[in-house]
Amino acid sequence: MTDALLTLRRSLERGGALLMSDQHRVRLERWVRGGLEARRLRQADAAVVSFGKAGRTWLRVMLSHFYRARYGIDEPILFEFDNLHRLNRAIPKLFFTHDNYLGDWTGQGRTKADYFPRPVLFLARHPADTAVSQYHQWAHRMRPHKKLLNQYPPHGEALSLFEFVMGEGGGVPRIVRFMNDWAEAFPKTLRHQVVRYEDLRAETTETLASVLAFLGAPKDPEAVQAAVDFASFERMKAREATGERMAGAGDRLTAADPNNPDSFKTRRAKVAGYRDDFTAEELAEIDQYIDTHLHPRFAYGRGQENG
Repeated sequence: MTDALLTLRRSLERGGALLMSDQHRVRLERWVRGGLEARRLRQADAAVVSFGKAGRTWLRVMLSHFYRARYGIDEPILFEFDNLHRLNRAIPKLFFTHDNYLGDWTGQGRTKADYFPRPVLFLARHPADTAVSQYHQWAHRMRPHKKLLNQYPPHGEALSLFEFVMGEGGGVPRIVRFMNDWAEAFPKTLRHQVVRYEDLRAETTETLASVLAFLGAPKDPEAVQAAVDFASFERMKAREATGERMAGAGDRLTAADPNNPDSFKTRRAKVAGYRDDFTAEELAEIDQYIDTHLHPRFAYGRGQENG
């Protein structure tokens, strides 16, 4: 069944099922992707979950380098499920996901029940910072088909930054709903850890060490520090500018346009940077929405610690 799903997915990505309507083709592709994700989740030692543009690539690069340094793997390689496990069985199989497709296969949808038997590491980021970063991903990096597949505003649609951030397509309302669903699910998982992007920025070494402890990695301060240094903002930005690649990364760490800083995967990495992008009235509307709707588990509302 898995081989058939892989074949069907590749066919769809190459433009297969052309006689289908967009709606039916999207439904089929999401179902296929969900089936492949279900297989990975069943085999995974832990799931690493985040909304898109919450800092997962940065964390992923650090985890990759830690295990490479710890176990003497020379090749620059980005963690992709079991690729590092195949090189050394002491390295866990990690299912990295934005939780986009699994429910299309299992029917569980927003309950997150599929994840309950597994440890879940959840990477959170302030919804407004996430939405601003997602806007630039949508505007400069996201392929038209991916927009269609994940119900983002379509290719070519003109939206201001504020319209996108407060819109349902990929903005704060969608991000808050995603985070709230997970906050309700955390107590039902085998075990979980919430890591805030803001804390990872403020205390990178300590926070990364706590993530690795959650994943069952042996203590290795030197490997942790090597990972932090390797994945510094400056080094990641420089590698992206020069087009340096890591095995397994595809074009994930490559700028869409080297002359446009907003097209970089590593764009600004600034905590509360969204406050530079809007008028006072727009900020008040954004903050009010988050204060009113976001689960307090994440401590991002006004009057709470914002990292």
